[in-house]
Amino acid sequence: MKSKKIKKKKIDCSECGNPADCCRFGAWIDLEEAKKILSLGIEGDFFHLEIDKGFPSGYKVGTSYEEERCVFQDKDGLCRIHKVDYAFKPITCKEFPYEGKKIAPIAKFLCVEHKSRIRKKKETK
Repeated sequence: MKSKKIKKKKIDCSECGNPADCCRFGAWIDLEEAKKILSLGIEGDFFHLEIDKGFPSGYKVGTSYEEERCVFQDKDGLCRIHKVDYAFKPITCKEFPYEGKKIAPIAKFLCVEHKSRIRKKKETK
C-alpha cells in the first residue's frame, strides 16, 4: 500500500498580521545583490562581509549590525528596497521563511504565520 504524502500549506506572507517581524534581525545576502542595492541610492548599509561558498558570489553581507533590525526597514515596518523596486529585493528576503524548500530554522522565532502553526499543533496534541 502506498503512503500518501501530506501536502503542507505554503506560508503566505500576505496573511501576516505583522510583516515587519521577519526583518527584525536583518538577513544575509549575496555581495552582488548588495552592490545592486547600493546603486539604487537607498538609505542603508551592509555589515559583516564574510566568505560563504553557499552564496553565488562566494561572499555574503548582513543587512543589520549585530542583532539590530534590518537597516532597510522603514518606520512603517516595510522594506525600502521593496518599495523602490521589488526586482532588487534580496533572494533571501523574497524566499523567507523558506531556505531552499524547507522552513528556515530561524522562522520559529521570526515568522508569525509559522509560530502560530507550531502553537496550533501543540494545542491539538
